Amino acid sequence: MNTTMNKTRLNKKFYNRELLTVAIELLGNILVKKDGNKILAGRIVEVEAYNGDTDSAAHTFTGKTKRNEVMFNEGGLLYVYFTYGAHHCCNVVTGIEGKGTAVLIRAVEPSEGIDTMIQNRFKRELLNAKEIFNLTSGPGKVCSAFSIIKNHSGIDLTGNKIYLVKSKLKKHEKIGVSKRIGITRSVDLPWRFFIEDNPYLSRK
Repeated sequence: MNTTMNKTRLNKKFYNRELLTVAIELLGNILVKKDGNKILAGRIVEVEAYNGDTDSAAHTFTGKTKRNEVMFNEGGLLYVYFTYGAHHCCNVVTGIEGKGTAVLIRAVEPSEGIDTMIQNRFKRELLNAKEIFNLTSGPGKVCSAFSIIKNHSGIDLTGNKIYLVKSKLKKHEKIGVSKRIGITRSVDLPWRFFIEDNPYLSRK
């Protein structure tokens, strides 16, 4: 059953705001991708913010290139890059044109199209019940499960291919804050935000 069709999509106004505000408020909203006649969807449970103005870990820190040019557009686009020769990672571009800010989607809690995500990610059935928590618990895992690739970079998130719909945090859920993971520059910035105790986090 598709539970995302009747929900309100996030609009340009949501994305065209200050980076950290958007990053925190992305938590709990639903990432949706149309996969043929199927819908793949999951709640965003972990993100990281990147700002090229002051953050040497951001792709935009040294200026505009062919690789990062999508990040310099106004908020509301998807920025996808390939890393370590193995993984795609997807980001939500934020702010005004020329700013160079984006939010990395680090983990989601899958909600629809889970069987398709499992095949996309593992190319097999689950080995055990616990393996479901490894399905989308990391930025590369998210893109693999959702089959998001470099060709999706630049997609308008207010369109019909990949988009986000509104969904509130549950009453018991709290937002955690930490340093970002797996970087060697600007390591002390507390720009990783996550839903505490969610089993799909990339790092507990």
